[in-house]
Amino acid sequence: MKDIQFNRHRRLRSSANMRALVRETYLHKEDLIYPIFIIDGEQVKNEVSSMPGVFQISMDNLNEEMEEVTGLGIKSVILFGVPHEHDKDEQGSGAFHHNGLVQKATRFIKKEFSDVIVIADTCLCEYTSHGHCGIVEDGKILNDRSLDLLAKTAVSQAEAGADIIAPSNMMDGFVTAIRAGLDEAGYHDIPVMSYAVKYSSAFYGPFREAANGAPQFGDRKTYQMDPANRIEAFREAESDVMEGADFLIVKPALSYLDIIRDVKNNFSLPVVAYNVSGEYSMIKAAAQNGWIDEKAIVMEMLTGMKRAGADLIITYHSKDVARWLDEQK
Repeated sequence: MKDIQFNRHRRLRSSANMRALVRETYLHKEDLIYPIFIIDGEQVKNEVSSMPGVFQISMDNLNEEMEEVTGLGIKSVILFGVPHEHDKDEQGSGAFHHNGLVQKATRFIKKEFSDVIVIADTCLCEYTSHGHCGIVEDGKILNDRSLDLLAKTAVSQAEAGADIIAPSNMMDGFVTAIRAGLDEAGYHDIPVMSYAVKYSSAFYGPFREAANGAPQFGDRKTYQMDPANRIEAFREAESDVMEGADFLIVKPALSYLDIIRDVKNNFSLPVVAYNVSGEYSMIKAAAQNGWIDEKAIVMEMLTGMKRAGADLIITYHSKDVARWLDEQK
């Protein structure tokens, strides 16, 4: 045995303190962005059946929600509006209405919790009667005509006080249209967090219940990306960088860690991983059945996203993670 030569990697794993000394990747509360679903009505707090612990809340419950979020030390939220079916129309006009759901929630948060970063999801699908992310004509989603409405939505959200505009529609040219609209309206300093790389994914299923935004016909494969493609992600991200994006989102995250690393290695902007609803729901279901250690799984998963290159993570686990990080202190 004395002639055998090998490296002793275990030396750096000999104790908890030794492992902490050489740990390469850390998860912080500042990394977390918590999604909030704002629904019409009063005294509404509907738990999303496929997403335990996630609720659709009405404006009169938003203060309580924000008290909990800020009390946990979460500093950023992303807002989604959930209008009633009878308030939807062909153009998704509720998305850019002065008193739209996201606009009202933004004004409230910026007034009562001014230090919180409010990110406005900028899309039409929750507000259109057909459930698609743009104008539909003869069964086709019209790219260029949709851009004006997306820019109009972004401007209305900035007027309401949003700190960041996050367009999620995947129309070609959406970043340049929104950047131009914001600049023309005088919002030169409002950054754009682009859903630059957004795949047409089966992992979105539970979100469509939460946001009441499933397409009423067809699917979104003509504008969201094919999950089999990698090189296409470079093209999408590069276009958004050239058009003026300030952040790049990769969505989903768990099955696309390679794409997160590719984006991080090739672009100098902050990278955001969207830990989507299906990823959340699978863990919650397994945990409720006693099959997994929820805390250990979630912390390992989110740390993996950070290790892959994510600077920030949009996640429904934010509240639990904030609590678990406090326990580690």
